[in-house]
Amino acid sequence: MADATPPFDDVLPEALRLCSPAPLVDIGANLTHESFARDLEATVQRARAANVTTLILTGTDREHAEQAVALARRYPGVYATAGVHPHDASQWSPSLAAAMSELHRAPEVVAVGECGLDFNRNFSTPAEQERAFEAQLGLAAQSGKPLFLHERDAGRRMREMLHAWRDDINDAVIHCFTADRETLYGYRDLDLHIGLTGWLCDERRGHHLRELVGEIPLNRLMVETDCPYLLPRNLPAKLKGRRHEPALLPWIVREIAYWRGLDEAELARATTATARAFFRLPKGATPPDTERKEC
Repeated sequence: MADATPPFDDVLPEALRLCSPAPLVDIGANLTHESFARDLEATVQRARAANVTTLILTGTDREHAEQAVALARRYPGVYATAGVHPHDASQWSPSLAAAMSELHRAPEVVAVGECGLDFNRNFSTPAEQERAFEAQLGLAAQSGKPLFLHERDAGRRMREMLHAWRDDINDAVIHCFTADRETLYGYRDLDLHIGLTGWLCDERRGHHLRELVGEIPLNRLMVETDCPYLLPRNLPAKLKGRRHEPALLPWIVREIAYWRGLDEAELARATTATARAFFRLPKGATPPDTERKEC
């Protein structure tokens, strides 16, 4: 049987070999996705060449969380989250809850999630999503670890549930924020962090984010690729296969800095400091060969 996995070049086009002026943390990379199976080692190397020195791998279910932990044990500067995505909330069970609780005790796991609510696609019913999310809020309170949250078209209900738990949970980040000003300010009132992706680089649907980016407090802002998804549409060169990867995070940071009216290096330093504090990354967690990288 022919291999259906599309091949990817080992190197990015010259125009896409970007390098951040300061080290970056990609807080949302789905490197357990099958599209990275052929060139995972090269993907990590390209990220480091771009000065993306720390990767937080997203665990969206038990299988992918366990895979993310295995990769975190393999690569310095790589960490994992562990949770059940709202799309899979119908699978929530006592045994799954126990497995997640066990994963949260692993030192490589730095956040509970990806979890939350998605009333856009409703692959699980809203009731199933709320049940699984409520349970994972409890696991976050139990572990003391921060939350890595997903929300689509569910801002009001998300804020209600988070408000009820706010005194019990630690920090939380709305990953891949794409909502409106009202929702943003609701999250600000809950003292949440905000993660921005290449959605900002999409001329079809990212315009409103360009207007909002300056309204996110700098000490609450973090950056992510959400790769292999959300490849920026305004990259300076075409990418074969159109698979997003952590090495392209500097382009997203450049875009955010532009729309925020901020120096790119300053934004890089600020988001990295915020991410390291949020995920409580240990000192010396940066791979040695990237600590003093100059671009």
